[in-house]
Amino acid sequence: MSFINRIYLTLSAPLIKEIEQSRTDPFTYQRNWLDRLIRSGKQTLFGREHLFNRIEAAGKESLGYDKKLKAFQSNIPIRDYDAFVPYINRLRKGEDHILWNQKVKWFAKSSGTSSDKSKFIPVTPDSLKINHYGGFKRMLSWYVAGHPKSRIFNGKALTLGGSVQIDEMSSGRCFYGDLSAILLKNSPSIVEAVRTPERSTALLGDFNKKIEQICRESSRQNVTNFSGVPSWNLILLNKILEHTGKKNISEIWPNMELFMHGGIGFEPYREIYRTLIPGDNMHYLENYNASEGYFAFQDDLNIPSMLLTVNNGIFYEFIPMDIFDQVMSGEIKEIATLETVQTGVNYAIVISTCGGLWRYLIGDCVQFTSLLPHRIQITGRTQLYINAFGEELMISNAEKALAEACKTCHCNVTDFTVAPVFMKLNNPSPETAKTESGINLNTGLRTQPQTGITTKGYHQWAIEFSHPPQDLNDFTEILDTALTRQNSDYEAKRKNNATMERLQIIPLKPGSFLKWMEGKNKLGGQNKVPRLYNNSKFIDDLTAV
Repeated sequence: MSFINRIYLTLSAPLIKEIEQSRTDPFTYQRNWLDRLIRSGKQTLFGREHLFNRIEAAGKESLGYDKKLKAFQSNIPIRDYDAFVPYINRLRKGEDHILWNQKVKWFAKSSGTSSDKSKFIPVTPDSLKINHYGGFKRMLSWYVAGHPKSRIFNGKALTLGGSVQIDEMSSGRCFYGDLSAILLKNSPSIVEAVRTPERSTALLGDFNKKIEQICRESSRQNVTNFSGVPSWNLILLNKILEHTGKKNISEIWPNMELFMHGGIGFEPYREIYRTLIPGDNMHYLENYNASEGYFAFQDDLNIPSMLLTVNNGIFYEFIPMDIFDQVMSGEIKEIATLETVQTGVNYAIVISTCGGLWRYLIGDCVQFTSLLPHRIQITGRTQLYINAFGEELMISNAEKALAEACKTCHCNVTDFTVAPVFMKLNNPSPETAKTESGINLNTGLRTQPQTGITTKGYHQWAIEFSHPPQDLNDFTEILDTALTRQNSDYEAKRKNNATMERLQIIPLKPGSFLKWMEGKNKLGGQNKVPRLYNNSKFIDDLTAV
């Protein structure tokens, strides 16, 4: 173990001990955070509106936590972003202590998906320090503890970054931008000493200029690790190869050992990254960090799931997806907490945070793969899934099947999106319309019915390949078969073409996704095209590029 690693692990010892304890007893941390959140929240406009004083008082009775939790769930309805907009707009206009008992200067701007509407998530001093930075510190300290011979501190961390700007609603007192940019703007000087490129470069608003400048600055540095969204970093790495003329990243950065990724599923990209960064010393660590908070990280690189972080400013609740509508309508108020979740159930995540989000529906679905430790996998979105024919296709199904097909056919995918094509019916002719039980009412003769399904429904995949398969038809068949293994509902609908035909693939021209994002002014950051969508809007746009 190097001297710097020994010092780092000594300083990180309290965090490492906390993570170890949270793997066997996450409940104590969660109960404490519910208390702390309510205590701070009662000093806000939201807390007064929702009777936080009474919620806190309920917890002082004999039943304690159970009473407090019931009062908390009864008094505060679950809300999505749209329901929080009136509160957030008041914050953006300069009012204080609306959702949290601190002034808010920063707002993380996120499209969530690439729709025209943006979200402005308040980032309080507490959420910045306790949640976002706290989550990253836990992930990094746990990684180094598990890899004591790591050399990540011998070089620099590469960050792509976003950009920030003055919030026009705030008369200059507030700013908004990508979460990555907010983290960069507020990072301590010691972090800047071990990061590349220069902060001014990482915060450039023009994505293409940023990439060019990073190539010039960072290709000469000793980069040992990088982090961010796989799709955007893939663009960056390819540009660096073009800039240097090298065959792979290991020729440029021979000490590269860690990619901390999140935002989208990594499986469709894994083989591409292995090709770009060959060697056995490269590690890929998934973490779950959104504008709303830092939630989980991969505590065991051999297990494809993430440990939920339970002591960094968040109280979690979970809605089983089979009762989602009843919960959102208010018919059911009491939902699962960390103490009552089960493995193998699709849950929508509800969070209350030190950023002032109260029983906030972030829109992600997860499954617990284990309890004690409580590990999760992201399975999709509450709205971004396809259920046009009862197939209930989640993003995790699609990504795993695509990775399997790519591996079998020795091809690579840059990006993709999927949409249903619905069943089509024949329009009856005027003559056959005048029938009753197959008898033409004009002629009295039996006729064959003309109305019927001419095309059953199917899924249409728009895929941009970086290395296409030799036979697209074989790839399509393998992908379709892989989906039946990943999803029993899809298998049932596809069996004997019951209600769905085999999927179809539209191969897109290289650069189609990038050009579409550029045309929408959505380059970089956390912007992305929804990978599952319930109509052909995005596929139509992409094929027109």
